[in-house]
Amino acid sequence: MLVNLNEVLLDAKKNKYAVGLFNTINLEMARGVLSAAEEMKSPVIIGTAEVLLPYGGLRELAPLLTDMAKRASVPVVLHFDHGLTEENVNLAMDLGFSSIMYDCSTLDFEGNLKAVAEMVKKAHLRGITVEGELGHVGANDGSAEGDGEGDKSIYTEPDKAKLFVEDTGVDALAVAIGTAHGAYKSKPKLDLERLAEIAATIPTPLVLHGGSGLSDDDFKNTIAGGISKVNIFTDINCAAANAAYETYQKGYGITDLIPNIIEAIKKETEKKMKLFGSVNRA
Repeated sequence: MLVNLNEVLLDAKKNKYAVGLFNTINLEMARGVLSAAEEMKSPVIIGTAEVLLPYGGLRELAPLLTDMAKRASVPVVLHFDHGLTEENVNLAMDLGFSSIMYDCSTLDFEGNLKAVAEMVKKAHLRGITVEGELGHVGANDGSAEGDGEGDKSIYTEPDKAKLFVEDTGVDALAVAIGTAHGAYKSKPKLDLERLAEIAATIPTPLVLHGGSGLSDDDFKNTIAGGISKVNIFTDINCAAANAAYETYQKGYGITDLIPNIIEAIKKETEKKMKLFGSVNRA
């Protein structure tokens, strides 16, 4: 069933688990993720991000993902992640996405707040939830999600987070606590004290970007510290590529590779759902 962020994240926050966003840029990824969600009886968030549009455009993906979400036996949020342009955010909403992220985190505080507040007003009139980002989650080399310069992050300040949430009305807030998008070259240093202070300051569900590549303990600690949504792409993206590589033999076609690609995505997704504590929460 197609739902928005509030219908999955408020319960996650209350009961201290997290719901995964798994970016699904084609049919195989969507099938793998949704199969895992139904088998695990877990709520799930699927969708794409603006930087991933070259691999699957909004007009191509929206009819496919919307139909699959509606037919699923578990709650499914269709989320446009890291919307960097007003044009694409508006298009995502027009095409049926139930949730959007308007990422203005590279602007100054006042510019970010003003732009996101205006988008929230428009989205809420349509029953669409909005995620904002305060601070800035950077990007490691080769990142396929988000943007940034090197692996630099601008950390979220708790007092500004409170003001941002109050003045914008966002439904979820992505916070910068030391993670980065893409594959990690070295172990990230997470500021869990900062996370706990933010969680104690605002009532809004918090989001962890740059989740792929973190250790199991990292995930457990951030969820215990207040994270209700975790973004994953690199791990399932690499699982798909590895499955294609390991399956291929001379003379094989794409149809010979697809079953193992879907299964690899499903297994990686199930592993994350168990770690996030979202199993049997649907």
